[in-house]
Amino acid sequence: QVQFEESGGGLVQPGGSLRLSCTASGFDFRLAVMGWYRQAPGKQRELVAHILRDGDTNYHDFVKGRFTISRDNAKNTVYLQMNSMKPEDTAIYYCKHLFLGNWGRGTQVTVSS
Repeated sequence: QVQFEESGGGLVQPGGSLRLSCTASGFDFRLAVMGWYRQAPGKQRELVAHILRDGDTNYHDFVKGRFTISRDNAKNTVYLQMNSMKPEDTAIYYCKHLFLGNWGRGTQVTVSS
């Protein structure tokens, strides 16, 4: 069964940092294209960043230069390092294989003073 478990969210002040983690199971993680998504209240879920199996990365314009996606294939884990955070980054963050599986519970990130 394909599963994703996100962690690391919380409350952070504007300009602060958080590191999210996501552990996946049920498929060959080494071959997977993995993505971090977010959904803010009243908005559609959107792709924030994704990482290819060779480590190449892509970012939405609104996080370029601030967020970094990475992966550890030995741990079946993908990370999202978030720096210089803004109130508009407030959302529930999810990770997922771009082409397989259902959504996990996500992890809440709130940026507020």
